[in-house]
Amino acid sequence: MSEQTVDSYTAAAPQRNVVSRIWNDKQTRSVIVQIIALILLLLFFGSMVRNAIANLEALGKGFSFSFLSTASNYDINQKLGWEYDSRSPHIKATLVGISNTLLVAVSGIILSTVLGFILGVLRLSKNWLTNKLAHVYIEYVRNVPVLLHILLVHGILVHSLPAPRESKDLAETFFLNKRGLFLPTPETPFLGYAILLFFGLVLAGLVFSYFFKRWAQRIQDETGVGYPVFWINLFAYLVLPILVTVGFLLFVGWEQPELKGFNFRGGGVIRPEFMALWLALSFYTAAFIGEIVRAGITAVSKGQTEASLALGIPRGKTLSLVVIPQALRVIVPPLTSQYLNITKNSSLAIAIGYMDITATIGGISLNQTGREMECMIIVMALYLTFSLLISMFMNWYNSRIKLVER
Repeated sequence: MSEQTVDSYTAAAPQRNVVSRIWNDKQTRSVIVQIIALILLLLFFGSMVRNAIANLEALGKGFSFSFLSTASNYDINQKLGWEYDSRSPHIKATLVGISNTLLVAVSGIILSTVLGFILGVLRLSKNWLTNKLAHVYIEYVRNVPVLLHILLVHGILVHSLPAPRESKDLAETFFLNKRGLFLPTPETPFLGYAILLFFGLVLAGLVFSYFFKRWAQRIQDETGVGYPVFWINLFAYLVLPILVTVGFLLFVGWEQPELKGFNFRGGGVIRPEFMALWLALSFYTAAFIGEIVRAGITAVSKGQTEASLALGIPRGKTLSLVVIPQALRVIVPPLTSQYLNITKNSSLAIAIGYMDITATIGGISLNQTGREMECMIIVMALYLTFSLLISMFMNWYNSRIKLVER
């Protein structure tokens, strides 16, 4: 071997040794492979987007979101306080659709959770009739498509309610008919103040609840004296804000609904489309949550219940203080999936004419502007955002209640 060859081999050896060490390290190799895979994935999607934009430009469409500032030229039957008409831009129609989607999702999550926990407890009831009724309801609801539930509830509401001129008068203040539940609402500026007041009090109540829970835990550890933390916190961040907000609204001007011609004018209205979607999604999802709750409760060892009863703790408090807190560690992860499902299933609102984001920016705006890709990107991005926010909150809550190993 010549001297020049030996020198080049000696110089290349350290370099090969460094590369070999990096590649043979399991963690480093995993990171490198992931980076390469991410780059290839971004290049693939970048190529798809570039080809799509080129094809749109060839058709004379281009790729732009400027249509959001043009007039929408269509009306929305539920606006939730937004000042919106057919001359408003598509961006405002999108915001109205977002608020309608969030209203259904949040309302459905709350009602389905309450009903689901009740069904889950009833499924474990010692009473044969109660147990079987809950079982039959769960099996029926889970095995029928959710769209059929929505159409069924909507049909019942629309066909069972009277015409506007024959509205059901409730306390001479609320009027129920085929077009919805008409009710008095505060005048516009006071309604905005009331909303800000309510959410401000809720935020203050949550801060109070956090510190009060820690203080109560410290007192219990030191003295053994326990406080009803759950009920006090519930009063702080829910009951008290509602009472204060209602008290504020009692002293402001109200706009009363009045029958003028063939419909009511003034006040607010809860549309039958919202009621049908809300109830159908809640009843449907509650059946799944009921089975999740039942499985979570049965996952808790019976010894926990027997030990609690042996200490003289009543059965109701045993369930709420001993069983449910432990069962939540099993319940919360699959419960997250149900919350995501109820949010995504709200897109079926278009079947009954409820104007959510699928019906507004993903439906009428798409058809009027011909901006299929832009509209679908907005809709998918919004649903992705909602899902990620729900997942983040539920993951945070799950981390708070999980067992901490010492």
